[in-house]
Amino acid sequence: MSIDLNLLYILVQVIFLEGILSIDNAAVLGAMVSSLPKKDMIPWPGPLKFLGPMVHRVLGGQQAAALKVGLLGAYIGRGLMLVLANLVIHNPYLKILGAGYLIKLAFENLGEPESGEEDQTKTKKMGGKNFWSVVIAVELADLAFSLDNVVAVVALSDNLYVIMFGVFMGIVTMRFAASIFTWMINKEPILKPAAYMVVFNIGAELLLDEFFGVKVGSGLKFMISAGTLVLFVVYARIKFLHVLQPVFNWIAKSMANINELFDWALVPVVLVVKTFFRASASIIHLVIGLFHRSTT
Repeated sequence: MSIDLNLLYILVQVIFLEGILSIDNAAVLGAMVSSLPKKDMIPWPGPLKFLGPMVHRVLGGQQAAALKVGLLGAYIGRGLMLVLANLVIHNPYLKILGAGYLIKLAFENLGEPESGEEDQTKTKKMGGKNFWSVVIAVELADLAFSLDNVVAVVALSDNLYVIMFGVFMGIVTMRFAASIFTWMINKEPILKPAAYMVVFNIGAELLLDEFFGVKVGSGLKFMISAGTLVLFVVYARIKFLHVLQPVFNWIAKSMANINELFDWALVPVVLVVKTFFRASASIIHLVIGLFHRSTT
């Protein structure tokens, strides 16, 4: 039985590439779910509360469940990107949209409100960090990351089975790495803002590629992401460096102002999305109600 060494070499490259790209993705997902309680059950809406105990046994507490749902979303998202790989590669608007979402996510979490706006912003953030809002944010981040990952893997091979296996390995890597990173954030809180800085880096790299043709290799991407995490930890540990804090505060306030402008511009889109989800929830509630009546 002969072995195609070239195919084996490409397969190893794909797995390695997906592993590298998935580690920084995992850091972000770990940071996103770290605010959720570990042991609490998922808060289901009234008609679906009966799912609580059963789903809790399968998925665990909110933090673990969000990661597992995120893993499922990563499979679906990257599977979709694989099917539409040619469209993804040749459609700059998808890359720009994904990059814009990642930068918006970074600004939202790294931004520091102006004096007098702290309480309002804090209340807004606390109100938005429930289980389902975190899950939606995780799924959107998965889709944005999938753009970068799938484009990179397709560049190595046009063999669909090789690509699918490589993407599968990358998602598994991301799932376990995200769990580890969540644990690390509890030990070293500075890693949470560091992860969102990694998000900004990835979004900026996508925009640099699209607008200026500056391609950042996967190895360099990994080094930038790892270096960002290390620099944040070094800053937290070395007190002398805290003389730079006023500069970082100014940058954080600027991010908050830009994010506020983004939010204002997105108000019509948010209203449309909320209306869609409310209408969908009403329909589901009606269908479940009719089903219960027909069975009683």
